[in-house]
Amino acid sequence: MTRKERYDYIIHYFQEHAPNAETELIYDNPYQLLVAVVLSAQCTDKRVNLTTPAIFHKFPSAKELSKAKFDDLFPLIRSISYPNNKAKHLIAAAQIIEEKFNGEIPMTVDELITLPGVGRKTANVITSVIDQQPNMAVDTHVFRVSNRVGLTLNAKTPLAVEKQLVKFIPKELIHKAHHWLILHGRYVCVARKPKCDECGITKACKYFEKVVSREK
Repeated sequence: MTRKERYDYIIHYFQEHAPNAETELIYDNPYQLLVAVVLSAQCTDKRVNLTTPAIFHKFPSAKELSKAKFDDLFPLIRSISYPNNKAKHLIAAAQIIEEKFNGEIPMTVDELITLPGVGRKTANVITSVIDQQPNMAVDTHVFRVSNRVGLTLNAKTPLAVEKQLVKFIPKELIHKAHHWLILHGRYVCVARKPKCDECGITKACKYFEKVVSREK
């Protein structure tokens, strides 16, 4: 199977079986998504979704959050990984959003990465989810699945994975493919022992061809 055939097969599978794939983070607007994605770094979406309602109730917009003190926010995110840094980053980011962007969440990657706590992955998530921009966020799931299945070749960094994926995935599907790969990695192509018996793309998977099929 050529690389193009592999992409075509996998894209067709997910279009048929996961046409409405979307983020599992719960949010109502760009501000809420920004907060949720920043909190989700090295933390589960489930934990984030349990945490954010209290934050959004107390700080319903960037304006309120920009006026918060560390001791106001920290107790609300204590159960999240790295709460000290994330509390500081969220407050500082809200201040910049108010001062530089008139209270609106910027919608370009270059602008978003100027905010504390927002890296390329977070910026790609926000712009692809909110605006359906053709940006591919590469987290641990996307990185693992792409390399394991064979969508990427010799991609040693998240940026290398991102560049290869956006090159081969049709532009209009990139924002959705991000969720396909994340969810597949979260529930099927898991890190320690991938659930190949439950996987629908084994025919196009290099890992399955080289490792699993030989074991049988």
